[in-house]
Amino acid sequence: MDEKILIVEDEKDIARMLDYNLKKEGYRTVLAHEGASAALLAAKERPALIILDLMLPGLDGLEVCRRIRVDAKTAAIPIIMLTAKGEEADKVVGLEMGADDYVTKPFGIKELLSRVKAVLRRSALLGEVLEVYRAGDLELDCSRVLALVKGRPADLTSREFELLKALMTAGEKMLSREALLEKVWGLDASLEVETRTVDVHIGTLRKKLGAEGRRIVTVKNYGYRFEAGKK
Repeated sequence: MDEKILIVEDEKDIARMLDYNLKKEGYRTVLAHEGASAALLAAKERPALIILDLMLPGLDGLEVCRRIRVDAKTAAIPIIMLTAKGEEADKVVGLEMGADDYVTKPFGIKELLSRVKAVLRRSALLGEVLEVYRAGDLELDCSRVLALVKGRPADLTSREFELLKALMTAGEKMLSREALLEKVWGLDASLEVETRTVDVHIGTLRKKLGAEGRRIVTVKNYGYRFEAGKK
């Protein structure tokens, strides 16, 4: 097994219990007891998984999670979030922030170990089909549904991500507006207003990508092409 797991937990008894049981299962462990050092440890140790408590002194778990997700070196590391809170809103916020799973305290160690195995298994499967496309300062990680510009996540909607993916994976081939409507929207381009929808989304996508947006080139009267080699 031998995967490394970072445990971020300020309650020493819980940290020791997790450390003992994970080691018993064959995992290697690294411990952090407060938020400020957790993101730094994640970048240094590159664990296979992070178990992250939501309620931490200093930086809370949500901020630690955010920092891990915006760092290109740690963005793909799966996170299981722990919290004493049981409110649905906390769970939703944690998952939206980038947590892969969520366990509410108190929890049974067998349940947690089962969650650990499941998340690691999903992560391994994603790694086998990892698709990462790069051009200049732009990186598109299809398995994580993540677009990065200079290592920072671009704030793309799901539609904008799929639009960028269609263009980058086309290998600099021109894609017509009709082809993009079919690929991204699943629509038959029979109305002019629909093809203009592509143009609007392209304009927004270019703005969000900043200087890298210039790689999306308009082919007059036809559609668009992504130029990976453009400087």
